[in-house]
Formats: sequence, C-alpha cells, structure tokens
Amino acid sequence: MANATPPHTQTGSRKVTASPAADNSTLEDIQYHLYVLEKIKRGRADVEEGRVYTHAEAKQRLRRWLQE
Repeated sequence: MANATPPHTQTGSRKVTASPAADNSTLEDIQYHLYVLEKIKRGRADVEEGRVYTHAEAKQRLRRWLQE
C-alpha cells in the first residue's frame, strides 16, 4: 500500500480531505463546493474589513427592496 493516495492533501492554507462520498461526486458537485467555500471566504473578509450592516440596517434595506 506504499503507492496509495493519502487521505488528505495540503493546498495552500487549506487542507482538502477525501471522503467516502468523493468517489461519487460529479464535477458540478465539486464546482458548487468550491463556489460555496469562496463565498464564505469573501464574507469573512467583508466582516474583517467592516463591510457589514446591522440587523436594523439590513431590515431597512430589505424593506425598501421589497416595496419596489
């Protein structure tokens, strides 16, 4: 078993772990997973940079958007 693929691979600052379901994943599944991870990364960066709304501000913005 010396040539077996390791159960995880280090990619940059993120560890990608293989799972039993990985063999059944489609390209679309993988693309969606990467899309979600990127959105989470951007959201965290927004929070760190202060690009956020309070609950009251968000409600007001949605109220205006729903009235249009």
